[in-house]
Amino acid sequence: MIRLALIRHAPTDYNAQGRMQGTRDVPLSTQGRAVAAGWRVPPDLAEFAWMSSPLARCCETARLMGLTRAVGEPRLVEMDWGQWEGRLIDDLRAELGAEMADNEAAGLDFRPDGGESPRDVQARLTPWLAEICAAGQDTGAVTHKGVIRAIFAQAMDWDMTGRPPTRLDWTAAHIFTVDNQGRPAVEQLNLPLEKL
Repeated sequence: MIRLALIRHAPTDYNAQGRMQGTRDVPLSTQGRAVAAGWRVPPDLAEFAWMSSPLARCCETARLMGLTRAVGEPRLVEMDWGQWEGRLIDDLRAELGAEMADNEAAGLDFRPDGGESPRDVQARLTPWLAEICAAGQDTGAVTHKGVIRAIFAQAMDWDMTGRPPTRLDWTAAHIFTVDNQGRPAVEQLNLPLEKL
């Protein structure tokens, strides 16, 4: 069993605008760069082997946090929003009406047109989780909201319908344990990132 620390990237202009942000390589905003520069991992996570989604917003967050040796891992990329990439959720709800409501009610099986479901993201991450556990090294990753929610849902046995069992702070680290089968369990959520 190993420990896994997950951190979401700092803000982008898409975040500020409320746009769907998936595999499109949106960089950090000016504000996001300032935020990331003020973050540091807590001392007990400093010796973890660090990885990052290959998208610029995660790589830059890792670098600005001082995680200069973070290794890119393609499976940590954000959920693919398909044709909805860059769209506003309110626009989609107005345009698609009941179809969108039914899709949102599907929880783990919610699927944007041409994109991935959270269940797909879990399936993509499970082999990675098993691999890092087999390596026997506590691991940290700078990644995306969709990835963290997928692992959190699996750890909490949450089907992603209704409110989450715990509210996640997207400016904090979330710590899990991972067993040999790649199954995560919550150790500590919402661990503050040390400021400079």
